[in-house]
Amino acid sequence: MNQPINTAATHTMSFEEQARVERTFLTRTYLWMTLGLLTTAVVAGVTANSETLLRLIFGTPFVMWGLFFAQLGLVMVLSVAINKLAPALATLIFFAYAALTGLVFAPLLLYYTASSVASTFVVTAGVFGILTIIGMSTRVDLTAVGTLAFVGLIGIILMSLVNFFRQSETLYWIISILGVVVFVVLIARDAQRLKRMSIQVDPQSDQAARASIMGALSLYLNFINLFIFLLRILGRR
Repeated sequence: MNQPINTAATHTMSFEEQARVERTFLTRTYLWMTLGLLTTAVVAGVTANSETLLRLIFGTPFVMWGLFFAQLGLVMVLSVAINKLAPALATLIFFAYAALTGLVFAPLLLYYTASSVASTFVVTAGVFGILTIIGMSTRVDLTAVGTLAFVGLIGIILMSLVNFFRQSETLYWIISILGVVVFVVLIARDAQRLKRMSIQVDPQSDQAARASIMGALSLYLNFINLFIFLLRILGRR
């Protein structure tokens, strides 16, 4: 995600100061992402073990559509109005989105075996960590390849809509493999982008707090989507 965050002009910093600023911003951003994933996991687990919630959400079509549009609305609010939101409100919206995602994800815990969900999560976390290191350490500018990956993401969405009606097994696997490739690139690109952003904001400012939430949302979405596509490939039903 490439939401614009207004950044203050940077001043000359020592290496130690720059490292401290980077560490402060990135630690907070990745912590928010981790807490968002934990929120999703807890809500999904509770929902999957409640027949009442499962019937309410998935037995009533308008509830499911309501959750979908609520998720879309929360992301749009963060994306469009992030610079106008108080940091506390932006944080609340982020966790509300993570909780709604947990409700929608509950069937995955029933559709796939617990061991395959757990193992796929571990694989996803490992790949995510490696790509984060690559993105933050490489000197190659990943902006262009990230743009191509975003175009590929749009293609995946369109193919998924087509396959919703065609139900092609071949197209299903093509979409899954392409999805992994796309989010592998986006994870590395966003890690690089966040590292660059980390020294452009005052870590103690509201601006940095908002940027941290938006960064956490990008990382969260990348992680969740990579997990889904890997689960489609590796998961045992």
